[in-house]
Amino acid sequence: MDVLEGASTPAPSPAARTRGLRKVYRGTVAVDQVDLEVPEGAVLGMLGPNGSGKTTTIRMLLGLVRPTEGEVELLGHKMPEGAGKALPDVGALVEGPGFHPFLSGRENLFRMAAAEPRLPSSQISTAVEAALERVGLIDAAHRRYKGYSLGMKQRLGLAGALLVPRRMVVLDEPTNGLDPAGTREIRKIIAELHADGVTVLVSSHLLAEVEATCTHVAVLHSGAVVAQGELAELLESGSPALIVSTASSSDANKAVDVLRENRIPSRLVPEGIRADLSATDAPTVLQVLVHGGVAIEEATRARTGLEDVFARLTQAGDDLPVEAEVQA
Repeated sequence: MDVLEGASTPAPSPAARTRGLRKVYRGTVAVDQVDLEVPEGAVLGMLGPNGSGKTTTIRMLLGLVRPTEGEVELLGHKMPEGAGKALPDVGALVEGPGFHPFLSGRENLFRMAAAEPRLPSSQISTAVEAALERVGLIDAAHRRYKGYSLGMKQRLGLAGALLVPRRMVVLDEPTNGLDPAGTREIRKIIAELHADGVTVLVSSHLLAEVEATCTHVAVLHSGAVVAQGELAELLESGSPALIVSTASSSDANKAVDVLRENRIPSRLVPEGIRADLSATDAPTVLQVLVHGGVAIEEATRARTGLEDVFARLTQAGDDLPVEAEVQA
């Protein structure tokens, strides 16, 4: 059959998706009607404070927990029925790694490698050493797991997820317990996976980590998805604003007064004055300030940060403050 000229190409199937996902534990609703799509090849950050349902959603996605209601599909297979077909292509680090405390890091990884269905016995040693090298644990691989720090345990769990090539990697709070250098290494690994076409799902309550590593975002709040999509589009959904720096603090205070007198919402921020552009434009703001006698040094368009977007999404309707641990 000839392909019709101009016919649209069907959108690729998502790497993972849920429909109407719900989980209730003894009367407590942990996840409520979650419709989630993880685009193939994307790095999706599942963002939300502790208790928002991130880990429970991931556990249902991987077939570790059966949902109370709803459907789950992972790499084209219904879950949990298709776990045997889907999971060999998925590397996962969920709720922290669990290893034998009296075995070394290397010995623990050898045991994991022996259970990999697509890793021939002849390649186990090479795969283990490559994974240890990739996460920076070669020098500590001989030490017993019980003596590892939290960050080292996270690294070993990540090494287990990367023993063989994967189509998808799922990381639940992967930077937990890591120092800044370790965090940068995790970012690098995620970037490498993305460059190789691997789909990555990262759950986190750290806004800065999601903003630095992800292409897509899903925001969870009280067990429900309140927003999802491309990160760039989500950031552009915030209110446009202009950041104005002045010659002195007195000028800054004067600028806020002048703008408010002209019904332009504004406030002091560390960078200077933030003037809202929802109902006006940048030239008008500058004209008002100049006519008001404010000495302007610089003016730039403000980029909406993920922290502002997150606060707007999670506070809507309940007016609750964002938890301190969710601050970037």
